[in-house]
Amino acid sequence: MLHNLSDSRGRNDRRRLVVLGLDGLGLTMAKRLAALPGFDNLARLAASARSMDAELPELSPVNWTSFATAAGPGVHGVYGFTRIDAVSYGISVGDANQVQTPTIFDRLGRRGLVSRVINLPHAWPARPIHGALVAGFVAPDLERAVYPASLAPVLAEDGYIIEADTTRGSDDPDYLLAQLRHTLACRSRLLERFWNSLDWDLFVFVLTETDRLFHFYHPAVEEQDHPLRGACIDLLREWDRTIGFVLERYDALPEPKRLLALADHGFATLDVECDVNSWLREQGWLVTDPAGPKHELDGSCILAKTKAFAMDPGRIYMHRASRFARGTLSDVEADRMAGDIAAALQHLTWRGEPVMEQVHRGADLYSGPAADRAPDLVCTPRPGVDLKAKFDRPQVFARYGRTGMHTAHDVLFYDSLAATPERVRDVGREILRWWGIDPDQPDDSSHATHAVLPPNPLA
Repeated sequence: MLHNLSDSRGRNDRRRLVVLGLDGLGLTMAKRLAALPGFDNLARLAASARSMDAELPELSPVNWTSFATAAGPGVHGVYGFTRIDAVSYGISVGDANQVQTPTIFDRLGRRGLVSRVINLPHAWPARPIHGALVAGFVAPDLERAVYPASLAPVLAEDGYIIEADTTRGSDDPDYLLAQLRHTLACRSRLLERFWNSLDWDLFVFVLTETDRLFHFYHPAVEEQDHPLRGACIDLLREWDRTIGFVLERYDALPEPKRLLALADHGFATLDVECDVNSWLREQGWLVTDPAGPKHELDGSCILAKTKAFAMDPGRIYMHRASRFARGTLSDVEADRMAGDIAAALQHLTWRGEPVMEQVHRGADLYSGPAADRAPDLVCTPRPGVDLKAKFDRPQVFARYGRTGMHTAHDVLFYDSLAATPERVRDVGREILRWWGIDPDQPDDSSHATHAVLPPNPLA
């Protein structure tokens, strides 16, 4: 008969680590909020927090996957929300199936260590782990967002929703705030359900409400006289109480223990969106079907004459014959033209100010078994200019309703043991080291645990 891990280790006989994810929270914003009344829990973290950099591109799927694998995109293979088929040119939303390397949960599980994970972005469909997992954004359904599967009906009955409805909420602040309160309440109830048995080693709890609020109402949080400031700050005070819910439980844990808190990117107020494909088209690098795209992500409109095209947010791919079915560029031509495009982008301006902070060569950013799928260029804009790469936008510069944008710097990080990671992947590496696992050494079969079942989170 197989026994639960809790049969062999007691509640107090564990080396625990708790991770609090605060999606989209920059250190500067954290300190501003922490100075306000009603943010005592955030203030506790912000007092000794530091900043780190996001993985590039500074998107949630890239960064949460880097955290979850302790590796960069060149290893795990996730470069954005979307991916393109090199033959059909169809563009689809990526998911956890494209992750090409074991996660930290896999590596811990092979050693019999139990992980409980709540609301981790880009973890759908949920893969089996030694423990329990509830995936977050962009999971389209609850059924495949959980492991074990027995969690799905329980969460459905509890009214658990994966994400707030930002489509309606973008134009209806009262509705969005109500939705965010509901997701906070759902996550708090699930935290209590997963936590209380204490038969776990790693606990990951991610709050994405800040990212959703900041995308649509960032100025309301920053500007003292904004008409929605009071309502947004009230919502964030509820968010702070949820942080306190975690800290209170962490404080009650016996030693040895460790607490990490991190964001996946920073945030800034959005002044304008810059569509890289519109710019490439104006410059003659991108040539699309005269009939036009059928929708904003219609990559099938890319013609053979195209030299380069972009995907969100600012990933530029040279139209290489060695990579794409309709590509005509030799690798030598592609490398030369990529340099020309990078130089031209460095001179692109908006109202007299440079659009780009930096244009990186993909080969300089990424290495590993998935580096062959990397973009040729990765653009990092200056704060205020949000890069996009649609196929149906007529203008290079425009506004489309959002008021907040991701930034690659000023990313919040806190560690009760005061580690100093440079970027998000390093947080995953710290987790592995906590249990004496070398992040750079592949696992071998001697660490596998086959005769131990994870504890049932519903028990």
